[in-house]
Amino acid sequence: MERQTCKPIKRSMLLYSGALLLGFLVLFKSADYFVIGSVATANNLGISPMIIGLTIVALGTSAPEIFVAAASSLQGEAELAVGNAIGSNIANIGMVLGVTALLVPLPFHAEILRNDLPILIFVTLCAGAALIDYRLGIWDGLLLFSGLALFLFRISIEYRKSPSLEIALDIVEIQEIPKMTTLGAITVLALSLAFLLVSSEVLVWAVTEIAEHMGVSELVIGLTVVAVGTSLPELVVSVTSALKGQTDLAIGNIVGSNIFNILAVLSIPCVLAPKQFAPELLWRDYAMMLGMTLVLVVFAYGISVRARVGRLEGAFLLVAWFAYLAVLYRSAL
Repeated sequence: MERQTCKPIKRSMLLYSGALLLGFLVLFKSADYFVIGSVATANNLGISPMIIGLTIVALGTSAPEIFVAAASSLQGEAELAVGNAIGSNIANIGMVLGVTALLVPLPFHAEILRNDLPILIFVTLCAGAALIDYRLGIWDGLLLFSGLALFLFRISIEYRKSPSLEIALDIVEIQEIPKMTTLGAITVLALSLAFLLVSSEVLVWAVTEIAEHMGVSELVIGLTVVAVGTSLPELVVSVTSALKGQTDLAIGNIVGSNIFNILAVLSIPCVLAPKQFAPELLWRDYAMMLGMTLVLVVFAYGISVRARVGRLEGAFLLVAWFAYLAVLYRSAL
């Protein structure tokens, strides 16, 4: 009898794992085409490159996290959405920066030290203020959305001061977008949006079923499987940029992604699915995100004369991330 019951469970897990992998692949590819279709449509409509960079490209690079957060929140799985946002930030610093710095030491650009890192610290503290009562509600979402609006406004001011500023090179540069007719661009945009919606729904369904069969919470799955999955594009961009010698882009990619994850992704479950959370989310998961951010700040400002993430620092970040995964594994057991 045990063998007979084990076979259906194994088949089910294979089905859910396959759906999860397919969901990730379609999600990433459709996110690329979403940016391409959006930028081509905006160009044909005469929208300025600054507006395109501030909205379509900047937010489009976080499309996987945004759509997964929206789909999981609408399905009543707010823990998955929150775990994705916080876990992605932890993975971005621990896994992505750790692996990239082991390959190529990453110096901090002066603009990142002056502007972006202080903003990351501030928005990370804002996330802590939202989580302090173990609940994410509409007012918390409005606080984070307001921060997102201010962040985009700051970028627009910088762009006006320096029109040559390149905004958001995470997936594709605006200049590399192929020229399309308006009808073709709208078609690509509509199809990519449809695939984003469907793939995010499939991914959330697969993750929920896997969590149920494994007997772990959606929060833990969101902090691990989904967070790592949605951080893979950042890993590819950072490693590729570093190997090409664009080390400032590698760090800027992570800092910018973490800011958007807090302001744009974490705010979605606040508005769509307000919920009370277990204390572990604050003292274990948020504390780890805050700690990794502060470690990055120490590397940037205080550990040596050269502000950089070297191979030793990268190894430390990677070990810290693996230690956190071990803690999650023990808690799941």
